[in-house]
Amino acid sequence: MKILGQNIEWSRSALLDQALTHRSVGKKNNERLEFLGDSILSLVISNLLYQKYSNLTEGELSRLRSQLVKGKTLAEVARHYQLGPSIKLGQGEIKSGGVNKSSVLADAVEAIFGAVLLDQGYEVAKRFIEQVMTPWLDKVNPSVIKKDAKSQLQEMLQQQGLELPVYQLLEEIETDQMTQFKVLCHVQTLDLSIESKGSSIKKAEQSAANKMIEALELQ
Repeated sequence: MKILGQNIEWSRSALLDQALTHRSVGKKNNERLEFLGDSILSLVISNLLYQKYSNLTEGELSRLRSQLVKGKTLAEVARHYQLGPSIKLGQGEIKSGGVNKSSVLADAVEAIFGAVLLDQGYEVAKRFIEQVMTPWLDKVNPSVIKKDAKSQLQEMLQQQGLELPVYQLLEEIETDQMTQFKVLCHVQTLDLSIESKGSSIKKAEQSAANKMIEALELQ
């Protein structure tokens, strides 16, 4: 069976069916598979970037990865492979145009990655993701990621005439192994807040800014 442009011989085709089932349909939906797919996608893309760009720093690799795994990119992947009509939606979601929503499309792509991992194992899932994502990996431009996420978010908001984001330290979490910081990024004019964690306040703020950028791009 062909999915996202690749042929997969499914052992458990029910996994693909679940991956294409939006939460608006019922309890047996693609949210858990989406969680799994998000994790393996990040790992596979990280490895590809590490091998391809030996001259980039850790921060630059992270920003480049975020460009490839963000919802906007995954929605482009879904549209390229005409995935939308295959996604099962509840009546309310259908009426609200869910088949065209970037968030719905991106979630389905991640869920498919998770389903392939469960059905075929890591090596097949790794090759599958590499084949699906290679066109976007080839198009990505390392020169555009020299600015960090906070700078990118600030520019994005300024271009729209919106107030700049405010960052607030919410919590310092200490364990035996490490200390983590939880930070809130808030855009007042949009009434939008996003939390994120990092091993330092700076990293937590950058992570929160990156999530805010993705949220704005999906609106």
